[in-house]
Amino acid sequence: MEQPSWIVPDWPAPENIRAVSTTRCGGISRPPFDSLNLGARTGDDALSVTENRKRLATALGLPTAPRWLAQIHGSRVVTAEEIEPDETRADAATTGATATVCAVLTADCLPVLLCDRDGSRVGAAHAGWRGLVAGMLERTVEAMGVAPERLMAWLGPAIGAEAFEVGDEVREAFRLSDPGCEACFTAGRPGHWYADLGALGRRRLSAAGVGALYGSGLCTYSDAGRFYSHRRDGRTGRMATLVWRAH
Repeated sequence: MEQPSWIVPDWPAPENIRAVSTTRCGGISRPPFDSLNLGARTGDDALSVTENRKRLATALGLPTAPRWLAQIHGSRVVTAEEIEPDETRADAATTGATATVCAVLTADCLPVLLCDRDGSRVGAAHAGWRGLVAGMLERTVEAMGVAPERLMAWLGPAIGAEAFEVGDEVREAFRLSDPGCEACFTAGRPGHWYADLGALGRRRLSAAGVGALYGSGLCTYSDAGRFYSHRRDGRTGRMATLVWRAH
């Protein structure tokens, strides 16, 4: 049986922090969800998603089942303890509990993990452009409950700047709240721009006081063998980015 594959964040997190970002490889879902689809709201067979989640939990030795969210491209942050499986509508979760796994699902949007330097709190956020404009990351930083300068963040695989084409209205939405963000946009065809989602996320985190920023630099759109991409494929699966305190 093929084992799930994943990416381990390259960040100087405390030794009790565990974090992983999955790829699309190692599951049983059939096309167009092949193969390790972890998203229950994609249209994939429910039994396949359940089996994929079991495989991931076994391969990683997860202490408990991840606290999956019903993501809404908004800015609501909850504690992991208040999540009802696949029902709590939010886009980020934080916790200070041991063995509680925070998780977000993505297929182009930016997954962001947070932890503090003492290893006492963790958080996971799902940030598409709408969430970034709405203050998703700033609210997650605040919900961590520690001084921002004591936090570090890891930005996972997301659609790259060469592939994420947006309209004038998206660029203007960012400029209204962050006039200095122009460098994150490159002109494309008339009325359109290529947006650097990772750079926009880093600007938001920096403005919120988080100075220790790390990232995978991996593009979901350009690597169809490893990653799902909604922009590239439309109907597709979801990867997961997870973080928890081992002790």
